[in-house]
Amino acid sequence: MSYINALTDPEFNTPGRSKGLFDVFHHRHLLGLLVRKGIATRYYGSALGWIWSYVRPAAQFLMYDFIFGTVFQAHRDIPNFSIYLFSGIITINLFSEALRNTTDSITGNASLVKKIYLPRELFPVSAIGVAFVHFLPQAVILLIVCIFLGWTITWMQLLALVLGIFIVLVFALGLGLFFGSINVAQRDARNIVDLILMFATWLSPVLYQWTMLKAHLSPLALKIYMINPVTVTVELFHNVFWAAVPTDGRPLPERPSHLMLNALIGLVIALVTLLIGQLTFRKLEGNFAQHL
Repeated sequence: MSYINALTDPEFNTPGRSKGLFDVFHHRHLLGLLVRKGIATRYYGSALGWIWSYVRPAAQFLMYDFIFGTVFQAHRDIPNFSIYLFSGIITINLFSEALRNTTDSITGNASLVKKIYLPRELFPVSAIGVAFVHFLPQAVILLIVCIFLGWTITWMQLLALVLGIFIVLVFALGLGLFFGSINVAQRDARNIVDLILMFATWLSPVLYQWTMLKAHLSPLALKIYMINPVTVTVELFHNVFWAAVPTDGRPLPERPSHLMLNALIGLVIALVTLLIGQLTFRKLEGNFAQHL
């Protein structure tokens, strides 16, 4: 089905029948078209195109690796610090792009929202899909480097990887539905999202070890920090990639206890966030067209 034909499907012309996120799965053909459209327009007119998907994380990695690994001697304290760093960076990049994309998804598709009735949740979910597609090249690079260093995967690691990706994308979608619906009328929401992403980068164990916070946080505050969905996903990625790479006899720093329990709690938090985001989105979506 072509993009135009999909948009003129009679099912999308009858207002008041939306079932929220359930409609997204019912209209997967249109979701696929929107994802492909988002990917095609991402680097439209760019000379380098998809290469930018590699350049930005590579620049981040080189800068952080030099400053924290070389200048602050993190290489001395953390074996395979480069793997530790990059596995955290790609997690934060996935969360950041997913949340930014979903927040901008309604305003960025204003012409479609105003002219054609279709399940509005398709736009945030397709934005999540675009973010995931751009995450894949970074993950492939990390995977190749880890295999070169002697990394092997187990079924538990594969489960942890899938769980981590699911948690961070559900969390980003929930926040994106919430802030994206508010952003239609109040564009300050986009600036709040930028602040959240700034804090997420520096308050997640990407550039440092989680144990460094023990001396600065109360036990309760540390527990809250460890069940944060972003922190949970970063540590799951550390377990899957960094902790599974041979260290040539060097001991690994202390790993979080009860990581899988924290992951399940983080998943519940992400799902509750998704529910709140969906309820907010459903409440405000009736006014999208007039604000756009």
